[in-house]
This record gives sequence, C-alpha cells and structure tokens, in this order.
Amino acid sequence: MTRAVYPGSYDPVTNGHLDIIGRAAHLFEEVVVAVLINKNKRTLFDVEERQEMLREVTAQWDNVRVDSWHGLLVDYCRENNIKAIVKGLRAVSDYDYELQMAQMNHQLTGVDTLFMQASPQYSYLASSLVKEVATYGGDVSTLLPSTIEQRLQQRLAETR
Repeated sequence: MTRAVYPGSYDPVTNGHLDIIGRAAHLFEEVVVAVLINKNKRTLFDVEERQEMLREVTAQWDNVRVDSWHGLLVDYCRENNIKAIVKGLRAVSDYDYELQMAQMNHQLTGVDTLFMQASPQYSYLASSLVKEVATYGGDVSTLLPSTIEQRLQQRLAETR
C-alpha cells in the first residue's frame, strides 16, 4: 500500500490544508494526517480537539486517517511503514526550511518528502495568520471550513 503522512499542527485546519490533503488523497492509497505535538508551541486547540476537527473535515476521503505524534516524524514513519512525507509549500521561504528537513529525514531513515505547491488561492494562508485576523475581528469565513470557523470564533470568545 502506498502511504504518506501529512504532518502539521493544524491549529486550526484551513482550506489550504484541505487542498493539500485532498490532492494527496488522490495520489496515495492512504494519507495519514498527523497532528504533531510540539510542547514549545502555544496552541489554541488541544491535540484531541485538532484531531476531532480534522476527522470531521476529512470524512469525505475514505483513504484519509488522522493521528497524532510526539517525537521525530521519521520515527512515526518507521513505526507505521510510511515511505513518504507530504509537505505543502506556499512560498520560496517555505522551501528553504522544508528542504533541510527533507534532507535530514532522508538521511536518518530514507523516507522521501514530496513537496506540493499551494494552490494560488491559498498561497498566503497560515493558521497563525488566520488566528491573528480572527482575534481582531477580521472575516476568516472563506479561509476555513464553516464548522472550524465557528469553533475558532467560540474559542476566541472564551479566551477574551
């Protein structure tokens, strides 16, 4: 089975993430969307909430599974017999960082990284930017699935 992992924090999942997930789902027999746990990163939603939101918005693809992982991504790949990592690239600056990570991951375990360019309408989209705009009352309704936007607005209201 051809399997790939699409790692990220997904805090929250955006339409840009879903674009990459959907495109990867057409290329691989199984795509694992892995919520990576980074203790140094301050998140708005906890890991379980992010997984729940991802399961909800990826239900349209039968070959997409949601999981989480704390540690090296290549260890997750090794433990789950995954040979490919999918990464979305928005700009050249993403490529510089992701290329180093891809080369390190390949050196450690031989896992390959496939870069998918963001669709033009999502090339500027980042979860952190969405959260910042929403925090100041900006309209993010076209950037997220509606159920995710509702949860984001609710969480922001709770934290004010």
